[in-house]
Amino acid sequence: MLFKKIMAVVCAAMLAVPAANAADYDTSDPLYMNGRSEILSTSNIAYYDSVLRIGQALSYGFTERFNAGISLHYQNDFDGDEDGFSSFDLGGKYRLMTAADNNANIISDVLFGFKFGGSSHVRTPWFADSTYYAGLRFGREYATMTLAGTVKSSWIFDDDRGMSYIDFIPEVYFRLRGAWRFGLGADIRKSTNPDFDQEWLNAKLVRQYGRTQYIGHIDYEFEGSEVQVGAKLNILF
Repeated sequence: MLFKKIMAVVCAAMLAVPAANAADYDTSDPLYMNGRSEILSTSNIAYYDSVLRIGQALSYGFTERFNAGISLHYQNDFDGDEDGFSSFDLGGKYRLMTAADNNANIISDVLFGFKFGGSSHVRTPWFADSTYYAGLRFGREYATMTLAGTVKSSWIFDDDRGMSYIDFIPEVYFRLRGAWRFGLGADIRKSTNPDFDQEWLNAKLVRQYGRTQYIGHIDYEFEGSEVQVGAKLNILF
């Protein structure tokens, strides 16, 4: 029900707003892609359920259509022993279609990557030494907003507890007056093991200064009634 309501709002907004190019260097835009030789650094910190999590991600634009990067997080559990580093995340994006490639001005990307290693206290699920994923991201950019959706499938190979899950991620992102931005999104995860189903709703507020963005966000997970608050710093070199 939540997913259907969000998609209805997104579709209605898409029909109501005229097309235009998005603002330059808007690295929080859900359809953003690094330009050739550009490096995007994303530092983040978040707190939820007595756990403080910090992380760093770097991505590089090899061409105008291909990005690749790596990310790593560390968490400290103030009420338990779930401390340590998460798995390394190596991933890439390839732009299948730009707005100029079609009459509908639709942008689409292929996403792919894998996660490996990390502390068994931190990675999700805890028994997974490696996780592989691939997906499709698509949407449209307007002068004052971006509408996007992502479908991503993940595979965990284990003789006894192997599973797969699929994420549906709708997003709407507004470029407000001046250098302010605001985004809403959801992540609905369905797993072959229902214990790993999740439904996240998130909101973010962004302030942009040239090639630097400061982001505050809040996320709510319905299955476990968990709230997460955090901040990010995006710097484009």
